[in-house]
Amino acid sequence: MKFIQGHNRTQINLFPVSLDESIDPDNEVRIIDLFVDSLSIKDYGFRTDFIENGRPAYHPSDLLKLFIYGYLNKIRSSRDLEKECRRNIEVMWLLKGLSPDHNTISNFRKDNEKAIRKVFRTTVQVARHFDLIGGKLIAGDSTKLRAQNSKKNNFNQAKIDRHIAYIDNKIEEYTRALAKNDGDNQKILQEEIRKHQERKEGYKELEKKLHESGDQQISLSDPESRQIMVRNNITEVSYNVQTTVDAKNNIPIDYKVTNENDSKAMGNMVQRAKSILRTNEFTVLYDKGFHTGSELKTAQELGVETIVAVPGLPSTSQAPDYVYNYEHFKYNREEDTYTCPQGQVLRTNGSWYKQLSSTGSISWFKQYKTRSCRNCPARSKCTRSKNCRLIQRSEFADYYERNLANTREKEHLYRRRQAIVEHPYGTIKRQWGFSYILTKKGKSRASADVGLMFIAYNLRRIGNILTLKVLKEYLGMLVSLILAIFDLTGAVLMHFGAPGTLRPEFAGCCEFSGKNRCATGNPDERSFFLKIQRGC
Repeated sequence: MKFIQGHNRTQINLFPVSLDESIDPDNEVRIIDLFVDSLSIKDYGFRTDFIENGRPAYHPSDLLKLFIYGYLNKIRSSRDLEKECRRNIEVMWLLKGLSPDHNTISNFRKDNEKAIRKVFRTTVQVARHFDLIGGKLIAGDSTKLRAQNSKKNNFNQAKIDRHIAYIDNKIEEYTRALAKNDGDNQKILQEEIRKHQERKEGYKELEKKLHESGDQQISLSDPESRQIMVRNNITEVSYNVQTTVDAKNNIPIDYKVTNENDSKAMGNMVQRAKSILRTNEFTVLYDKGFHTGSELKTAQELGVETIVAVPGLPSTSQAPDYVYNYEHFKYNREEDTYTCPQGQVLRTNGSWYKQLSSTGSISWFKQYKTRSCRNCPARSKCTRSKNCRLIQRSEFADYYERNLANTREKEHLYRRRQAIVEHPYGTIKRQWGFSYILTKKGKSRASADVGLMFIAYNLRRIGNILTLKVLKEYLGMLVSLILAIFDLTGAVLMHFGAPGTLRPEFAGCCEFSGKNRCATGNPDERSFFLKIQRGC
C-alpha cells in the first residue's frame, strides 16, 4: 500500500519559500502586526530611549506583538513565549526572527501596566470606529482570578491566634514531659521546645506586620492579594476584576483589578464608563452584590440610570405577616411620615442616627414610630418586638426607591445582564483557561496580566464580527497614514529646522491640546495618530 511521503530533511530545496510566503494572507498574526504598528508606542508610555552602551534593547512594539500573540493562543508564561520564538513559524514571522530572553519578556509585562491599559483603550476606539459599541446599555460585574498565593500563606488575626494557641499548648506539653524525663530525651524535648518558640516568634512578627498594615489580612507570596468569597461559603486568595461590557456586541470597555468585594465598586466604574463613552445617557445593569446606597447615589447623580437587583430581606427583618413588610408602608415626602397598612401615621423626631456596616462604612438613618402601635389589633402580624414597630429610613432611601422603580419597570433589560457581562468571562476563563493571575507582587502587575487578556479578547471579538479582512484593511490604512506622517515630519524638519524653530507663518497650522491630539482632529481617532510637536 502506498503512503504520502515527507521531504528528505537533509536535502536543500531548489526554490525555498520565504518566511512571509509561509504565513497565510488571512492569518490572525498579520492583524497583530498591523495593530501594533498602528500605535504610537512612545506616546503610550512604553520606554524607547535606552542608553547606547552595551547590548541593544528590543523594541517595545516587538515585545507587545509577542504578548498579544501569546494571549490569543493561550500562552502567558515568559519561558513558554521564549520557546515559541525559536520553534513557532508565526512568531518568527511576527518578530522577524528575534528571540528575546524570558527575563526580558517578563520585565516588559511587569514594567508597562499603564501603557498596556492604553493599548486596551485603543481596541475600544477601534470598536467605536466601526460602530460596534452602542453606548446605551452597559452591564457590570466582577470575576475572581486566583492569585499566586496559597491559603496557607494568607493570615488574619484569628488564624494567627489559632496558630499561637496551638504552639503554646505544644510547648506546655513538652515542658511537662521535660520535667519527667532525663538524659537523651531531655535534649530532644528541649530541641522541640526551641523549634516551637521560633515558630511562635515568626507568628508574632506576622501579627506585628498585620497591625502595621492596618488591613484585615496579610498575604506572604503576593502581598496585595486577599482571601475573597468566590461563591457560597468558598473562599480563595484572589484578585477581584471589575469589568464594564457594552451590550451591543458584548465588548468590554473597561476593567479594574481590585482586592476588595463588590459593595463599593459600582460608583467608580460608572464614573469611568461615563468618561470613556463621553455621555451619561446610558443604563447600567448590576447584580445585587452591588446594591449599596452610596454607590447608587454616585451613579444616579451622574445622570446615569441604574438597574441594580434588590437583595431580598433576611427573615429576621421581615414582619410575621408579609402584608406588613417595610415595602407596604407608604412614605409621604412632603410631611416626612410613613403610613402603615392599618392607616396609622408614623412620625420621626428629626434626629439622624449613625450605623456602622460590617465593612466599616458609616451611614445615617432616621427612625419613625407611632404610639398607636401599642393597641393595634394587627401588632402580632406587624412586629415581633416587645415595643412598637420601628421604621428606619436611610439617607440613601431616595436612591434605593428610584432604583427599585427602574428594576420593576425595566425588568426585561435586567434579564439581559448575565448574557452581556458573562460573555467575556466565559471566553477568557473557560475557553482560554485564564482563571488565575500569572504574576506576583501586587495589583499593578496583576493589572498588566488582565489588560493583555482583554486586549486579546477585544481583537479576537472585533475580528470575528467584522471579519479579519475588513479589520486588516482598516489597520493597514492606519499604518500607511502613520508612515506618511513620518515622511512629512522628516521633510518639515529638514526644510524648517529642528523642533522649536518653526517659522511664524506655520505656527497656527496645527495646535496641540493637553491630551496630545490635534485640536481640530477627531478625538475618537486620537490613539492612532502620532503627536508631531511644533510642526504640521
